[in-house]
Amino acid sequence: MRGILKEYMQHAARYRYLDWSIQGGRVECYDSAGVLAASSPKNPPARAAEMWSISRRGWCLRLSVVLNVAVLFYLAAHLAPFDTLGLGLGLGHGDPLGGPPTPLEESQASSRNLASYDAALPESGTATELLNYPQASASASAASQDFYQSVRSVFDGTTYFHATPNGTFSTTLRLPGNGSMTGDSGASGSGQGGAHPSGHPPTSTLNITTSESTTHPPPPPAPTLKDIVNCNDKSARHYLAQKGDFWVLYNYVTPAKSFRCWESITYTTHADYSFLDNLPPLVERWRGPVSLAIHAPGTDFAPTLNTINYLKSCTTPLVNDYVTFHIYFNSQHLPKVIPKKHTLFTEPYNCSLPPPYANVNTSTMYKSLKKILYPVNVGRNIAREAATTHYILASDIELYPSPGIIPDFLEMVQRQDPPLRRKNPKVFPLSIFEIEAKMNVPRHKAELVAMLKNGSAIPFHKKVCTGCHKVPKSKEWMAKANRNKGLRVFHIGKRTGEFIRWEPIYIGTHSDPLYDERLSWEGKSDKMTQGYALCALDYEFQILDNAFLVHKPGIKTLKKNPARDMLTRKTNTLIQKVIWPELKILYGFKKGCSV
Repeated sequence: MRGILKEYMQHAARYRYLDWSIQGGRVECYDSAGVLAASSPKNPPARAAEMWSISRRGWCLRLSVVLNVAVLFYLAAHLAPFDTLGLGLGLGHGDPLGGPPTPLEESQASSRNLASYDAALPESGTATELLNYPQASASASAASQDFYQSVRSVFDGTTYFHATPNGTFSTTLRLPGNGSMTGDSGASGSGQGGAHPSGHPPTSTLNITTSESTTHPPPPPAPTLKDIVNCNDKSARHYLAQKGDFWVLYNYVTPAKSFRCWESITYTTHADYSFLDNLPPLVERWRGPVSLAIHAPGTDFAPTLNTINYLKSCTTPLVNDYVTFHIYFNSQHLPKVIPKKHTLFTEPYNCSLPPPYANVNTSTMYKSLKKILYPVNVGRNIAREAATTHYILASDIELYPSPGIIPDFLEMVQRQDPPLRRKNPKVFPLSIFEIEAKMNVPRHKAELVAMLKNGSAIPFHKKVCTGCHKVPKSKEWMAKANRNKGLRVFHIGKRTGEFIRWEPIYIGTHSDPLYDERLSWEGKSDKMTQGYALCALDYEFQILDNAFLVHKPGIKTLKKNPARDMLTRKTNTLIQKVIWPELKILYGFKKGCSV
């Protein structure tokens, strides 16, 4: 910019005659006002060539003036943000109330300064004299003085940019001379505004600190749990549907609270009414949504409704807050009467009476009398499909979770630790334990580890089916009494090798394979086929530290049951000859995976 303005000033000093013509053998030159300024005899062709050169320079000067004025307009517009700090750079006077000048005001002021300066130029002089002229001329206007200061700073000043500790940049503009001026708001010492008493412009140091040009855009906000989970809400409306050989009353009894799909984890489980004594302690520890599918064929339907009424009226209010009840029954074993949803529980249960499940004789239940096998996987799938949250824990009603799993797990999801960022599909198994009868269920891992050491707790099914719940790195998990809060992935395992018959219970999602509904509780191995599907799909089992399940107090032992043993053999034949070939077609065969 300095070179462009200096060239303009030199041209203005040397070529004041902007037009010429040849009249009667004389060359006549005219100034910008059209007045005859000089003449000379007509010369030979060499003189004509010289005049042609002068004419060409004149047109070049005109073009240069136009371009330089455009440059000044451009600079005025782009230097305006500096003047918003009140630095007084001479590019406009801004708002009379002290506000920053607009780019249009600065451009107009720059044009006025240029015109004023041009009008005050002497008839002749060197470029240096022209630069010093405004301060020596008594007739120079204030506008020309401002313009002079601007031009002088561009021609002879030195500009420095340097970083400041707060991450912004400071601009220092030095002008030659004897005075000094520092500041960041346009204030100056001697020589501010007009001509210096000494006749020379002051040396000025102008510090401009601005964060506008150096402030980086703020980082994007951290993704929320909603962003990470990225799920769709599901309806919890009540409806009747047929599922294979079963009719299902979905969302037949609904809770007071509801959740968005990313806000919680649903404990999905199944039962008949004789097992519903486990619901209050379960929900007390879970404190979140529970989706419960109850098998109630024939005459078991009425005591099932009475039990639900008792649980809502006489136990913890958490049942009313969190539990959704679905009821299903075989199409060949319908109840005689099915009340409409809106007519249920018009009167609370008489809590002075014992609960319907107290001292129930299972051999007298309808399903036992009709020799109906318990369709465990139908119940599991109904409860899973009806869950309204993205994450689900498909478990059994007799398994009580350690408290605080929901907030700790969701915090881990939002934290996105490295294991959670792995590309493989994944589920999060919980270690399972049994405790002796009449023992208090441990609430924290430190309590559980102490019970494991004194023998009052053992790994789940240790005395029934050791391989079914043999968990990778289980000894290391049990040896570490982690007192830290929160959840983390302890180990990433696979359902292969010595863990090929592992039946994990885990936190997963609706994307995970469902359970095969041809399998029953009496025939056992009801989770084995789903385990094969997970293995064939290359699922990772990200075992959680600090979270566990404890079976209802009482350690199970293996008992002989010839009738059940016969059903087990039939189930194994069904799996090997029918279900497994289907699974290999559906999910593919993978070496090391088995049912």
